[in-house]
Amino acid sequence: MTMKKKIRRTRGKAKRYFTKEHENAIIEYARTQDIKVRSELYNKFIQPVFNEMVDKIVYTYKFTNLPNIEVLKDDCKIWLTTILNKFDPSKGSKAFSYFSVITKNWFIHQVKKNTNQKKREVHYESISSAIDNEKIVVLNRYHELREEKEFWISLESQIEIWESEDLRDNERKVVEAIKIVLKEKDSIEIFNKKAIYLYLREITGLNTKQIVNNLNKIRKKYRIFKKKWDTD
Repeated sequence: MTMKKKIRRTRGKAKRYFTKEHENAIIEYARTQDIKVRSELYNKFIQPVFNEMVDKIVYTYKFTNLPNIEVLKDDCKIWLTTILNKFDPSKGSKAFSYFSVITKNWFIHQVKKNTNQKKREVHYESISSAIDNEKIVVLNRYHELREEKEFWISLESQIEIWESEDLRDNERKVVEAIKIVLKEKDSIEIFNKKAIYLYLREITGLNTKQIVNNLNKIRKKYRIFKKKWDTD
């Protein structure tokens, strides 16, 4: 075997990180409703290949210039997880092509959003230099924990108020699911806590679109609550 052929084979193997095994895992994931089976498929096959796919797309299309790119990559992986069950091989698409296109478009949207934000950005240089002279106060860990605990208690009380309002059935299901998640927030281990949409879907029985639509309504309520919390 010549060195040239050997190099070609090596390169070919390197490109095939998304194999038939991963394809089948995604198909099986979309077909089953068993959360245990889904967790096993995700952890063993899907999460690793999604990690590599997202990294390669970010590098190939130079999305690395986006601020907080590591956070954005995690957010993208969460989004891919929430739409896993939408993949339908009967439509002729391969999983790799389907999720690659979605990933690329997701980051293109982030680029557009970042461009719009830059127009309104207040640059660091414009901030008063007086800030540099302020003393940095290191809070005692006790106070941090106390404040965090008070925040969650306050949020749970606020959710009780939302629940008492005149909500539509799906919105009420999502609110109830959020309550469950908050109560179990310290013990949830599904997908390293990154696929919370999937968890909400399993609790509510709603599809991703229904959950997203109703979460958007709840987010508006949460922003008001958070703004009041921060200013009090």
